[in-house]
Amino acid sequence: MKKCGVTSGCVPDPKQIKKLELILKKMPPEDKFEAIASKLKAISDPTRLRILYLLSDGELCVCEIIFALKKPQSTVSHHLNVLKNAGFLKGRKDGLWIHYKLKNPYIVDLIQEIVKIV
Repeated sequence: MKKCGVTSGCVPDPKQIKKLELILKKMPPEDKFEAIASKLKAISDPTRLRILYLLSDGELCVCEIIFALKKPQSTVSHHLNVLKNAGFLKGRKDGLWIHYKLKNPYIVDLIQEIVKIV
């Protein structure tokens, strides 16, 4: 079992401080963590996950997504907008409808791997 490298007064010992400084230097800046958290929030909704799974087989029209999810157009449009703003989707306008597809088709595979881990 690892022993904590903290001395009296809740201050890490010099060796542990150096180790922590090295870890902190490798970490992305705070704004990068904010961007990552924002993307993770975008896929933390069950409806949005279902949309990603639907689009894993290729491009779909909004009307097809509405039909598959059995949800109102306004709800589906909201979720599509969140996913698009987070950078997961591309949209293509065709008349009155927009067709969506995944920017990166591996996102669903990645989500499945995360689920296996947790």
